[in-house]
Amino acid sequence: MSETIRPEGTTPMTDQPDDATSVEPPDQPDPPDVAEARPATQLGDLAAGHDDDPTVGHPTVFELENVDVAYSGKVAIRDVNMEIHCNLVTAFIGPSGCGKTTLLRSLNRLNDLIPGAAVSGSVRYRGEDLYGSDVDAVEVRRRIGMVFQRPNPFPKSIYDNVAYGLRLHGMKDNLDERVERALRHAALWDEVKDRLKASGLSLSGGQQQRLCIARALAIEPDVVLMDEPASALDPISTQSIEDLVEQLKAEYSIIIVTHNMQQAARVADVTAFFSVDVAEDGSRSGVLVEQGPTSKLFIRPSDPRTEAYVTGRFG
Repeated sequence: MSETIRPEGTTPMTDQPDDATSVEPPDQPDPPDVAEARPATQLGDLAAGHDDDPTVGHPTVFELENVDVAYSGKVAIRDVNMEIHCNLVTAFIGPSGCGKTTLLRSLNRLNDLIPGAAVSGSVRYRGEDLYGSDVDAVEVRRRIGMVFQRPNPFPKSIYDNVAYGLRLHGMKDNLDERVERALRHAALWDEVKDRLKASGLSLSGGQQQRLCIARALAIEPDVVLMDEPASALDPISTQSIEDLVEQLKAEYSIIIVTHNMQQAARVADVTAFFSVDVAEDGSRSGVLVEQGPTSKLFIRPSDPRTEAYVTGRFG
């Protein structure tokens, strides 16, 4: 926090009569605190454009209670309690190693595929225990899609990249219409409609990432998880992805991991800040510090660790 500079007194007056009354400095308003001053910064300006109460009218899609994720007994992130709401963009921010991606992967059971990974606590998706013994993990991943950090199109045609998941899940009826709809939702149709048989690898980096988004959308998920989807892209492609995210939240609930705080301030309705806790024995684990409306977290954070991070003092 910036130091407050207050007047220490007035300069002694010369030739002042002995019986003169002392002159008090005029009343001055208290200087604005950091929370009030932050909107003057770029992050504050970006964050101020969001609703201060975005979750009103948006039911809960995920409820996490005392969630820990460990790899081979080593806790990567612990004691996470949070709610995530429908048809909003929720951003996970924080320094490297704080467990953002680990937590993201727990929301569609991708951590199940990692030997030694274990999730404890309660993860509920629309009221249902996501890790219940009778829950089909494959169906979970259909409803909760994933877009990874680097574009990873298959060495197949543009059409077959999008159709792959549809065929895998037996959604083969009206295949052409489904592929077109997914490409339109990913804002890619007009750019590729005349070359659907070309390799997906022939597209630019930004187009490849939108192709991967189309592939995720084709199987009609409810939630889309995005792990730093623009970190490997140029600024123009990054803006295209951010514009797309803003459009998609009308139909999908979106959770995005990003190291780019400007990106979080631009696209997220709600932001969750994670940090790293170091125990006495030197072990490190990620923790959720605070979560709230983006307009508040970047301007009026309630925890000094968040304040330090968003002002660039660490991380």
